[in-house]
Amino acid sequence: MAHASFDGLRVLSLESRRARETEKLIRTYGGEPFVVPAMREIKLDSNRAAFDFAERLLRGEVDVVLFLTGVGVRALLEAVQSKHDRTVFLDALRKTRIVTRGPKPEAALRELGIKSAASAPEPSTWSEVLTTMDRAFGDELGSLRVAVQEYGASNPELLAGLTDRSAEVIKVPVYQWGLPHDLQPLREAIHAVANSGIDVILFTTAVQVIHLMMVAQQMGSVADLMRGLRSTAVISVGPTTTAELLHYGITPDFEPSRPKLGFLVNEAAQYAGQVLEQKRKRAVSLGPDLLPEEQPLDPTSPTSISTAESSRSRTGHRWPRSRGRTACRCAGWPPPGASGCTSYRRCDPASPCQC
Repeated sequence: MAHASFDGLRVLSLESRRARETEKLIRTYGGEPFVVPAMREIKLDSNRAAFDFAERLLRGEVDVVLFLTGVGVRALLEAVQSKHDRTVFLDALRKTRIVTRGPKPEAALRELGIKSAASAPEPSTWSEVLTTMDRAFGDELGSLRVAVQEYGASNPELLAGLTDRSAEVIKVPVYQWGLPHDLQPLREAIHAVANSGIDVILFTTAVQVIHLMMVAQQMGSVADLMRGLRSTAVISVGPTTTAELLHYGITPDFEPSRPKLGFLVNEAAQYAGQVLEQKRKRAVSLGPDLLPEEQPLDPTSPTSISTAESSRSRTGHRWPRSRGRTACRCAGWPPPGASGCTSYRRCDPASPCQC
């Protein structure tokens, strides 16, 4: 295993909730951190959806509740208890079959004394959630009414899959994502990337990608940003974030072996130097014009700053993951003899990543 050190590289993170932890991790691994939040959590103007869900749950009209985030668990409870008795609501949840998208909602529910019937494994994308639902309920799912606690934006792939499988899908939005109040740090970060002031950029959620590109477009700096990324190691935490990057014409250099912040920073520290060496050699030979693969798949610019929904809803279907490319997700990256490679494919989970 390569020694994990950034060796003084300038590392940009767009993390919000875990900004301090991210900064500390980058410093621990010898990097110079630039942590610039790209989003903020916004409470919904109305709790109508949460109230309607609670009333249906109390009437026994919900068979399964799917919790997608730990924050969503707490936000939903906070909203519901402003109108309904907290104990009565929690008792109703305990009598209902619960599915979670990974450990964070699982932990939040455990604090409330609620056990889940199933939990989606890593990387906990919509695909793993649907597979978990299929395994947990089988053919019975077709007769079940499923409530989905949404976070930030609707997930069209997840909702479409559940609609095909279940009797009814009940959307329960509890918060959304917006841009930071002060956009100047994000603008400065875009300038830094465009002018070779950043060596590594870490993406931990798809919304960070959307907001970065929205602000770059407002600045008229998309092309400059894309050219700057040619000489920057771009690391994605997992498949959902990678799909969003590819949508905007950005190919991440790799994903960590597990979709966790600690693994992300550790493996970025191990491999970013090698990535940079290869990318910068190639960047020297490229002209100022963007390459075809650097063009966004959907050139339409977002008009709303509220959530990732503003981007996803433009097409209403799943975008191609890439033009024949995927990010390397192997723990053994880079493979022996890979010198000079500028893009990597994931050929088989059991095989090393290859050019």
